[in-house]
This record gives sequence, structure tokens and C-alpha cells, in this order.
Amino acid sequence: VQLQASGGGLVQAGGSLRLSCAASGRTFSKYVVGWFRQAPGKEREFVAAISWGGVITYHGDSVKGRFTVSRDNAKNTVYLQMNSLKPEDTAVYYCASDLTGSVSYGTSYHNWGQGTLVTVSS
Repeated sequence: VQLQASGGGLVQAGGSLRLSCAASGRTFSKYVVGWFRQAPGKEREFVAAISWGGVITYHGDSVKGRFTVSRDNAKNTVYLQMNSLKPEDTAVYYCASDLTGSVSYGTSYHNWGQGTLVTVSS
């Protein structure tokens, strides 16, 4: 399955953005999908993940209560709703699938899409 993240942009602190991860190819609905981010000079960070049915979600500590992951399997798309954005949320955001281990480890995912840049101004 090919993944394509989109929806990034420039937003002021306190604002919101919704990222999308669109999939094509294999049956997307059978896969756990994760969101990660990487800021300049920093390591990749787990943001969120969602089970294949959308019932189980995981969120990283730094985004809990502000970000929400969801999916629409009919549209082959996973979303990341980001509210109350902070300058420290500035990063390139990636979605990933083909999980073989822990949902919060980037090395557990074996299929990555191109990222989308989110910039939060203070």
C-alpha cells in the first residue's frame, strides 16, 4: 500500500490543522496506521496510532488531549486532528503502516509515506 500524508501548513499557536494519510493499493482497512513526527535536529517521535477497525487508538504523551487520530476505511484515509497547536509541534509529520511490533516504535513500521510539514508560529 502506498501512503501519502497531506494537510500540513503554517498555523499560529493555538490553532488547528487536520492531517490526512491517504492509502492506495492493498486493503488499507486491515492495517494499523501510525503517525510520527520529526523536528529539525531531533529524533523521530511517536504521535498516534489507530487499530485497523478504528476502535483502539494510541496517543503520545506530548499530544494527549490535543491530537486525535481517526480513520475512514471507506475512504482509505487516516486523519490526525491537531488542536491547540504549539510551536514545539513544528515538524514533518509522517504516516506509516505494516506494523510488526510496538505501535509507538518507528522501527516497527515497514511502510512509510512522504511527510507533510507543519509549522506553528508563536
